[in-house]
Amino acid sequence: MTSRLVSVGNVIVDLTLRIPALPERGSDVLARDTGSTPGGAFNTLVAAVRQGLASAYGGAHGVGPHGDRVRSALSAEGIAVLLDPSPDADTGFDIALVDDDGERTFVTVFGAEARLAARELVSISLGAGDLVHVSGYGLLESTNAGVLAPWIAGIGPGHTVLFDPGPLATTVPAEALATVAGRADWLSCNLREALSLTGESDAGAAATALRESWRAVVIRLGPQGCLVVEDEARFVPGFAAEAIDTTGAGDAHTGAFLAALASGEPPPAAARRANACAAIAVTRRGPATAPTAPEVQRLLDGAD
Repeated sequence: MTSRLVSVGNVIVDLTLRIPALPERGSDVLARDTGSTPGGAFNTLVAAVRQGLASAYGGAHGVGPHGDRVRSALSAEGIAVLLDPSPDADTGFDIALVDDDGERTFVTVFGAEARLAARELVSISLGAGDLVHVSGYGLLESTNAGVLAPWIAGIGPGHTVLFDPGPLATTVPAEALATVAGRADWLSCNLREALSLTGESDAGAAATALRESWRAVVIRLGPQGCLVVEDEARFVPGFAAEAIDTTGAGDAHTGAFLAALASGEPPPAAARRANACAAIAVTRRGPATAPTAPEVQRLLDGAD
């Protein structure tokens, strides 16, 4: 692949607590295990790199222990960092509560990544065929939304732009969301997000509603697979997996999908590869657990 993935999503630090179940309001619970790893858009970038697509982080990052951790992890994965550190804040973090079913619940604290400046985005030079990943988290803060949405709108037609709205997409400023929708080639979201964005009660109806505003849509359906919606909706089945941690599964799916598109695969085939990547990722603990391309290929070959 000669193109690369540039993510202007938020790379933050995940502080993970493994618990039996979420505590009731006002009660307490003991965590059996804890961990600290980079997360957010980092997971998408790692998945793309491990599928063979060169990647770069174009978002903001801060000065402090979290920023240092993020930069070190990006470097270790061979992911370029395009912007200088922001001197006035550390990188943000989230607390990820992972229960016995592998489901995760997040509390997020923004840091430097929510303070992008227009001059920083202007400094990012997209090469021929580069793909761009945008996260809804990056549009939640008005400071970011005011500079990021116009930058996305100005990306030329030779670049594939994918928007992942995230669970808080309904709180993104409507004007910024409409601006991004006007340029994005793909919207990739899970079923909960699709229903939230549309007010519909099932995947098919949500897919139809989303296509009114977005050129093409991927709705991730967990272990069942995903819907790929272009001129028509196509169901792409998933792969059986015993999930122990779903943190970063959607990000792994998105990174693998973009890598497959960059390699020339048609969207349904790219989605099948992404399903396989996510199925392997959920069998491993931690956020950035995306498998390598040979691991994904073995699963695909075994299913044929």
